[in-house]
Amino acid sequence: MRIALGLEYDGRGFTGWQTQPGGTAVQNALERALAAFAEVPVPTICAGRTDAGVHASYQVVHIDPPVERPLSAWVRGVNAFLPATVAVRWSRAVPDAFHARFSATGRRYDYWLLNDPVRSPLADGRVGWLFRPLDEAAMHAAAQALLGEHDFSSFRAAECQASTPVRELRQLDVQRFGRLIRVRVAANAFLHHMVRNLVGTLVYVGLGRQPVQWPARVLAARDRAAAAPTFAADGLYLTHVQYDPAFDLPAPADTLPFFS
Repeated sequence: MRIALGLEYDGRGFTGWQTQPGGTAVQNALERALAAFAEVPVPTICAGRTDAGVHASYQVVHIDPPVERPLSAWVRGVNAFLPATVAVRWSRAVPDAFHARFSATGRRYDYWLLNDPVRSPLADGRVGWLFRPLDEAAMHAAAQALLGEHDFSSFRAAECQASTPVRELRQLDVQRFGRLIRVRVAANAFLHHMVRNLVGTLVYVGLGRQPVQWPARVLAARDRAAAAPTFAADGLYLTHVQYDPAFDLPAPADTLPFFS
């Protein structure tokens, strides 16, 4: 029986999702916990390889358990061996054809910006911070020109290993919640640093450094040098991975961060 696990983690203390020789990745922490619980190694496959410092409220992992345990034990039992910064939120039995990465039909990220004259110690490492006022309406208007299927080379990291820069951007909304601004981005898939590069470019519009029409020109340039610098990883969260409803996986939560 294949099992899908839903993970939540604080990415600040990790070098990203993917396993590292020094054992400092989220995958290392999860596989150590799974091995301790099952008493044998349990390999994992994830929906999306988050970078160093990036958080997740809805990462999906699949495993082929080598031992038989109740489904609930893959939550409570594994969590007993995980650090406080990682938790398995749910477990579901799925068909053998399910693949955490290749069965996914879409992914969603939220980037949270603290737009406040003074930094917040409670939000450190959990949000991006800008002390100058941002015009979120201008940012949202600029973002709409980027929707659809395009070559996103201008928003792609130089080290990106994707075979094509073409992606379908399905949602790019900018909304203010008091002193917090959320940039919500959904696509069929993402390029390396794509979300952080989109956020950095929209921030230039929000600060008034560039006009609303500028991100569309950046997109058309198909040149990373045309866009703004990559924004910090601090405020980036993987918040949903979309699958066929037949898999019956839990819906994502949609709440404000606790420090709002």
